[in-house]
Amino acid sequence: MTKVVLIEDDADTANDICAELRDCGYVVEWSADGLEGLEQARSASADILIIDRMLPGMDGLAVIDTLRREQIRTPVLVLSALGAVNDRVRGLRAGGDDYLTKPFAVLELVARVEALIRRPADTAASVLRVGPLEIDLIERLAKRGAREIELLPREFRLLEYMMRHYDQVLTRAMLFEEVWKYKFVPDSNLVDVHMGRLRRKIDNPSERPMIANVRGEGFVLRSPD
Repeated sequence: MTKVVLIEDDADTANDICAELRDCGYVVEWSADGLEGLEQARSASADILIIDRMLPGMDGLAVIDTLRREQIRTPVLVLSALGAVNDRVRGLRAGGDDYLTKPFAVLELVARVEALIRRPADTAASVLRVGPLEIDLIERLAKRGAREIELLPREFRLLEYMMRHYDQVLTRAMLFEEVWKYKFVPDSNLVDVHMGRLRRKIDNPSERPMIANVRGEGFVLRSPD
């Protein structure tokens, strides 16, 4: 059975999450303290971690950073009442795999947990696959099914980042920082221009679209299956 470690200091929120996840068949261990939760995450052999940003004992981002430094690569869903773009970027850069802003629907949390569990565990693999889409990081080749796709270097890096974070909404700020390596968000439509070109190459009119624009948020890559 899939095991979840939840580190959340608000008892009402934690009880709601635990109840829903257990109804879905997950085994859940809950801690309300950052230091205690860190020890659980180290020892519980969890399949996924759900970590609140603000915790007593040890800050949630410090917990994640500690785990990553110890080479613990268990997927992490970050929970936080801080929803600004910079806060989300900090959460992901600390080692989080997804970021959910409070308040949220528990059903959305379950959906994100399911998406993280489906994500390939070995992100160091030389070939990435999402549905019919495949890229070879060594040969720098991309194809959708049997169709080869010619990508410019920046388009390839953009697609690689999206495939490593598929099913996750990626903001323009995240893309600027991770793909273009900007430390600020320029007043530019650069991301939109590149994303438009990439979408036209990935999604032919006769194919189910894989790249979607999430209004007011950013972009997401999903399998058409």
